[in-house]
Amino acid sequence: MRIRLVAAALAVVIASTSGIASETTRARDEAVLRNLKEVLWPRAYAEQDVRLLDSILAPEFRKIDAEGRWSTKNDELEFVRTNKPRYDSLVFSVKRLDVFENGSAIVAGEGTVHRQGPDGPEVVKYQSTNVLIKRDGKWKAVASHVSGVKRVEEPKAAGS
Repeated sequence: MRIRLVAAALAVVIASTSGIASETTRARDEAVLRNLKEVLWPRAYAEQDVRLLDSILAPEFRKIDAEGRWSTKNDELEFVRTNKPRYDSLVFSVKRLDVFENGSAIVAGEGTVHRQGPDGPEVVKYQSTNVLIKRDGKWKAVASHVSGVKRVEEPKAAGS
């Protein structure tokens, strides 16, 4: 009877600590993914950092842009290598971040681009969804889809 009690108590401890480890891992993954999408990915494009973008994208990465055109990882690396950014700033805000048990994640949200348009400063917003997988402890993007690109009115500053 005593052995059964000890075994049952041990099973409860193991079950409860594995849940804690899982939650800790999930929180860590969410922080890494948020940083990847809100900081590192925009930085790679803004600074034409091909090495950084290469570290983010998986070899089988595919993107579908707002016009429905497909591109590969090599296409994206070449684009960053040969095109200076034509915007003043890009801020991405994560609206959905789900990490799944199978080592995959969805990160989706809204990008806000400030740039000089033909008639002066303009703000463009777009929606983006990314699918990532965890390989050898590192998150890699395997798919990206962009849609809903539109120019928006920037809120007027107080007193304008």
